[in-house]
Amino acid sequence: MTDSNVTDGAPDFDPAALKEKYAAERQKRLRQDGLAQYVQPRGQFAEFLDDPNVEPGFTREPLFDDVDVVLLGAGFGGLLCAAELRKAGLKNIRLIERGGDVGGTWYWNRYPGAACDVESYIYMPMLEEVGGMPEKKYATAPEIWEHTKKIARTYDLYKDSLFQTRILSAEWSDETEKWTIRTDRDDVFTTRYLFTAPGPLAHPKLPGLPGIDTFKGHTFHTSRWDYDYTGGDNKGNLTGLADKRVAIIGTGATAVQAVPHLGKGAKELFVIQRTPSSIHVRADRPTDEEWFTNQKPGWQKERMANFTTVFHGGQAEVDLVSDSWTETFFDAADAVAGGTFSPFQMSNFRKMEDARKRIDTVVKDKATAEALKPWYNFFCKRPCFHDQYLDTFNIPSVHLVDTNGQGVERIDETGLWVNGVHYEVDCIIFATGFEVGTSFTTRTGINIIGRNGETIDDHWRDGFRSFHGMQVHNFPNFFYIGGLEQAGRTANFSHMISEQAEYVGFLFDKGANHGTKTIEVTEDGEAAWVQEIIDLVVKNKQASQNQSFQEECTPGYYNNEGAPSRIAIQNGAYGGGPMAYVKVLHDWCDDGTFAGLEIHEPPKV
Repeated sequence: MTDSNVTDGAPDFDPAALKEKYAAERQKRLRQDGLAQYVQPRGQFAEFLDDPNVEPGFTREPLFDDVDVVLLGAGFGGLLCAAELRKAGLKNIRLIERGGDVGGTWYWNRYPGAACDVESYIYMPMLEEVGGMPEKKYATAPEIWEHTKKIARTYDLYKDSLFQTRILSAEWSDETEKWTIRTDRDDVFTTRYLFTAPGPLAHPKLPGLPGIDTFKGHTFHTSRWDYDYTGGDNKGNLTGLADKRVAIIGTGATAVQAVPHLGKGAKELFVIQRTPSSIHVRADRPTDEEWFTNQKPGWQKERMANFTTVFHGGQAEVDLVSDSWTETFFDAADAVAGGTFSPFQMSNFRKMEDARKRIDTVVKDKATAEALKPWYNFFCKRPCFHDQYLDTFNIPSVHLVDTNGQGVERIDETGLWVNGVHYEVDCIIFATGFEVGTSFTTRTGINIIGRNGETIDDHWRDGFRSFHGMQVHNFPNFFYIGGLEQAGRTANFSHMISEQAEYVGFLFDKGANHGTKTIEVTEDGEAAWVQEIIDLVVKNKQASQNQSFQEECTPGYYNNEGAPSRIAIQNGAYGGGPMAYVKVLHDWCDDGTFAGLEIHEPPKV
């Protein structure tokens, strides 16, 4: 592969100048309030946490029983672990989900254009086990949601599950070696094992803007899209906005997908941007049925591993996925270094140069094009892949309102103030993302109490502590699945969840005797894992996982809003990279000694 801006092996950009530009743009966006700039939806915004997809007034009788396993969350984390537990012979498995059905992210996010930007053949797990051929290379939200329901049906997970239900507390008993679960439906039941898989991006957040509660127009968060107001569906057709002036705050992955539909539907659209996203080619296309049906057994796991390896700069004979995620990094080892700049950094510069050049070829207005250009390293923020977002800014009624890194000044009764200019609108849509970095209890609303009355927030007060990113000392039979902390992190989130679920399946099949034993993390096992996390990030300088990379990045949830502290490092991903993390799990299972754990028979009661 030949990069578009490399001639005779030499780059046509100045890497030192780019680094200075990145630093200057980063400096604009640093804020003293850090994570405190965001607030939870409260007061008049509390309805942003409600479920608009169910009929109001749901009630049921409370339960007072005992089950083998409780799993909080029915997204991919909960579903895949439940499926592996079912394979390991566990019978009474109860999913508890605040929504009205399984699906997690793909249940809640129904905004127009919602789709996954990771290839469907590697993102939709268990395609071989449950069947189904994705319609296109990249799946839409409705298709992925249907796939989650298929997993639930295949492994009989609807039975015993509780929807429209929130766990309030889970308390461990040394006497019975079980957890007592209490819910907002007045349930009080016990379980041997407790899994939490709330998803890392599950709790909507709002910007803490002055006057946010004074606006007299209509508002909603993208994760609770109001089709009663906008009209239309996932495919667009937002006819309800034909006479409306709309502002959308945020230009991340969600906004990038929704903006083209808003641009077509609204009388006038104002896209409020603090930091532009990097927009890369998507090039979606229908699935080749002959190719798909001729895949050999094990193809999906192989394809998942290949993508993660290639994307993170590892060695592979072929790039199986070969899309905008991997195209530059597949030949990163051949990148031309310039002075003190590594091949990885030069490849990264070229990737972002291509994104900026693409903007110039698509967006007609030069000032708008310049404002849309991202000045930071690839993967400092989640990259976006779309073939209509940039074109939307060529529509006369669509306006990019660039805040020069400062954000919205304030909101009043009729609109927003940015750079001293007032924008009068009928509707404000918050594409402002989800809580990251707040405490477990704050994000989930569940108080988990382990041995000796210790809460999970107490245990993590001085930084995240775990074994393999999933198990916690003094919290027996407890598993935290799919978190961003101390585990593998990659663009294909479902790959890491699949690996964690298989680890769980092995542990229950080979170690816990199909769910009859108590599993505990030793203090030494947890301490050793925490130290390994810190050492890898600080000392080994591993690509995008290392401290120096994050310190240079534009502020965002990846780097604690620009301040990657010691705790942020400890709370970060496995520094060796996701495939190294996968190898750790596989080697641990192959070893078969269950090092770091104590497994014993519970008391007979």
